[in-house]
Amino acid sequence: MVGELTKTKKQLHNELSYHYPSYKKFFTDLTGKTALAFWKEYPSPHGLKGVAVEELAEFLRKQSNNCLSLGKAREIVGCIESDGDTTGGNQAVKDAMIVSYVRQVDFLKKEVALVEDHLQSLMSTFDYKLESMTGIDLVTAADFIARIGDIRCFKNADKLAKYAGIAPYENSSGSREDVKKSKLGDRHLHGLFYDLAIRQLAVTKGKREPRNPALLAYYQSKLC
Repeated sequence: MVGELTKTKKQLHNELSYHYPSYKKFFTDLTGKTALAFWKEYPSPHGLKGVAVEELAEFLRKQSNNCLSLGKAREIVGCIESDGDTTGGNQAVKDAMIVSYVRQVDFLKKEVALVEDHLQSLMSTFDYKLESMTGIDLVTAADFIARIGDIRCFKNADKLAKYAGIAPYENSSGSREDVKKSKLGDRHLHGLFYDLAIRQLAVTKGKREPRNPALLAYYQSKLC
């Protein structure tokens, strides 16, 4: 569902770019509650013809719980005027496509939230602390548990590494020793560990500080 949601958001963005070239300036969250309500009510500037700024401000005020009003309405109108006339042929059909994408995004967001609520309830029944680690959110933790099951089934970390296909294998011939990457094991679990490892090496966007200094230092020591 998350993948489908991402795909639908991209389709919505693509359609909006034709009708509202400056649409990215309209809202902080372009698929948030207020934004979706706006795209649904006004899928193109054509729908805003005859709508006064005060009327648009009242609409935004209602959808955003009084967070947005006259200032935002004026900003949107100003952007639309700068963009010029974007009306094209078959405008009603194009508007209907945007409204359809809006409905799909809204539905998928609600379904994802519902599933995550169920996951949270289920995860609370386990005595795991995976989410306390940097880079592991609710869905990732649930994915690990679903793939690994009872961690006590593995005698040690090496057994789990082999099961996930993380542990390399030795391919020796005579006096030649060669260690290669394993292509065996649970490839989905392998991908989870790989993605998690990448997250540990990441740095914050603002201060460019390592998210996990200890593991980043360990990784850098292995490069020497």
